[in-house]
Amino acid sequence: MTRIAVAGTGEGPVRVATTPGLLQARTVSRGPDRAHVALVAGGAMLVGGDRIEVEIEVGEGCVLELEDVGGTLAYPGEGRRSAFDVTIHIAARARLVWRSHPFVVADGAAVDRTVTITLGDGAVLCLRETLVLGRTGERGGALRSRLHARTAAGDPLLLEDLDLDGARPVAGVMGPYRVLDSVLLLGARPRATSADGAVVLALEAPGSLARTVAHDAHSAGLDAVLEDWAAQH
Repeated sequence: MTRIAVAGTGEGPVRVATTPGLLQARTVSRGPDRAHVALVAGGAMLVGGDRIEVEIEVGEGCVLELEDVGGTLAYPGEGRRSAFDVTIHIAARARLVWRSHPFVVADGAAVDRTVTITLGDGAVLCLRETLVLGRTGERGGALRSRLHARTAAGDPLLLEDLDLDGARPVAGVMGPYRVLDSVLLLGARPRATSADGAVVLALEAPGSLARTVAHDAHSAGLDAVLEDWAAQH
């Protein structure tokens, strides 16, 4: 399991504790209340049968900026499914901004991807997720993607379950497109944002979801939304 935990020390820079797994964390910088950490692949992943687990904890009042150095590619699994599980705990008045890179599911790959999020009082999450079915010229494999976000008291913020398969596209989900790009803000409401054709959904609890579909990841167009929402809080 890859683990990243950021906690305040009361004086001096925050403490960043990391445990390496198939993904490895590299601390880029630290300050009195914030840290910037990069995630680096330790080798080829995801291969059929792989299970990647990532746990992120942001301590009370701290800010973590997390970014992927490269995207994730799920390779053909020869009939074996792989898994990518992320657990995020954000304590009271803490903030996490995760600039993730594309998650690509190649032809013949089958992946279960689960993101579980818990937000404390006054906590804020800004998360970019770009799901891509197939490499260039491919239709893509199968991806079961679940995102479950709740408050520390267990109240739901966003519960989503997507079942995607490039070989069997579903009308009303992705249709003829390969890319599903999203920016999620939880714990706060953004100012009015130009989303360049994306759909922006206001959630019942404070938060919003910007989403668009595209044929290629570079044309999804949510970079500006991510930076705008990340800078607002």
